[in-house]
Amino acid sequence: MVRIVALNEIQEALKAIDPRREIIPAIQDGFVAYSQGRVVVPPVGELTFDDPKGETHIKYGYIKRDEVFVIKIASGFHGNLKLGIPTCHGLMLIFSQKTGELKCVLLDEGYLTQVRTAAAGAVVAKFFAPRNIRRVGVFGTGIQGRMQVEYLTYVMDIPEVMVWGLNQDEVDGYRADMEPKGFKILTTLDAEDIASTCHFIVTATPSCLPLLAAAQIRQGTHITAMGSDTVDKQELDPAIARKADRFIVDSLSQGLLRGEMYHALRSGLITAEKPIELGAAIADKKRHRASDEEITVVDLTGVAVHDIQIAKLVWAAIEKKG
Repeated sequence: MVRIVALNEIQEALKAIDPRREIIPAIQDGFVAYSQGRVVVPPVGELTFDDPKGETHIKYGYIKRDEVFVIKIASGFHGNLKLGIPTCHGLMLIFSQKTGELKCVLLDEGYLTQVRTAAAGAVVAKFFAPRNIRRVGVFGTGIQGRMQVEYLTYVMDIPEVMVWGLNQDEVDGYRADMEPKGFKILTTLDAEDIASTCHFIVTATPSCLPLLAAAQIRQGTHITAMGSDTVDKQELDPAIARKADRFIVDSLSQGLLRGEMYHALRSGLITAEKPIELGAAIADKKRHRASDEEITVVDLTGVAVHDIQIAKLVWAAIEKKG
């Protein structure tokens, strides 16, 4: 019988998985395996909708000589907020790589995508965060804007957070949610407040227009940009990629079709030689942040290997529990 696992059981299983010792290392290993050619990941399947606006991504693949392969379907409809329902939905299907049998259906409603993306942000911080960060800047007040901060605490200290949102209600809601978790939260509706006071910046929005301009970026700033996962989305001025001392992407092939790399290439401000794939950068210490004066940008479009990694961890925890 195929095991069908609901969100509440998935979340319960995650409680038994240590983010610092298991989830983050698994995501890091996934980046490296991908860049070393040990992962088969076909191009992203994608549906986009105009009325109402939304998208559905189909990501799938396998790690060579592994036990399973995974197919993920994940949707994002940001207008759902007005309907009082979640913006993200989806599931992950786990198949045997030996027989093709469907082993498990993880009805995660998009939650595991949020977890693996937050863990990816923590991996990035391990190798590219400046030292002595006084304030983390976050663009986006949604689930990922919250989870990025939570997962960053596994790899670095966060004295305080400044969050940017579209309106005061958004940022007030963020602060009301995050302060009880022990975070000192400052809020702003002005991007310049973050650019001028934060050396570590995370962008986690569905924006289709740049939120930060190249002229705003100071020496020593790191940016993890993760919102631009379709051809239409864009969070950074393409000139930021040119200004960066290190411009890293999770997937060179996906970056040709989406993300900040796509926009920078299309604008002619960088050539295809500048971006470095994150897994290759992790594996080569010479490609890590070299000084606190560097400007570093990491562009995350989301790679299926991380869906595989998080699905495997959850499935193993569920099987162990019985």
